[in-house]
Amino acid sequence: MRTSALVLLSSLILASLPAASVTIDGVEIPDTLTVANGGPALVLNGAGVREKLFLDIYIGALYLPEKSGDAQAILAGTGPACVVMHFLYKEVSREKITESWKNGLAANHTATEMQAFQPQLDKFNALFPTMHRGEVIRICYLPGAGTEVRINGEPRGTVEGEAFFHGLLGIWLGSHPVSNDLKQGMLGID
Repeated sequence: MRTSALVLLSSLILASLPAASVTIDGVEIPDTLTVANGGPALVLNGAGVREKLFLDIYIGALYLPEKSGDAQAILAGTGPACVVMHFLYKEVSREKITESWKNGLAANHTATEMQAFQPQLDKFNALFPTMHRGEVIRICYLPGAGTEVRINGEPRGTVEGEAFFHGLLGIWLGSHPVSNDLKQGMLGID
């Protein structure tokens, strides 16, 4: 067999293999994610662990149409995107989850921006129960639809508005992220 034919055959075999996933703290993080309603497949941009007081709370994984290490470009993007949170801690109360959304938004936005976000934040917060180890929150922005929340694969609701989703992304990727290590992980930066 000629060398070029061998290279072509090897390429075809490798292309047919499933994409590799990443494993963090024993949790398999898929390399791709398909958004709801037959939307596009997104690629894993990066993932990391949210720690608080030396405890692992959740793994945060960011999925985008294509990989980017530029937080500002991601925050300005208009395409679909998802953040998936795999909970590691035994229990995170609904109150702590909703307080975290509020605090994370406030750390990265002005009081005027927060006031504009408030109706959407109220609707968003109403979608969350107490979370337990092994459970998963999936927050996806779908252009034209808004921010869709799924918990353990079950749809919980959608919050309209592109600006709100990008405000949420600021919690992880903004100038004052919830965790610098998690930000670096989600940006795919070692």
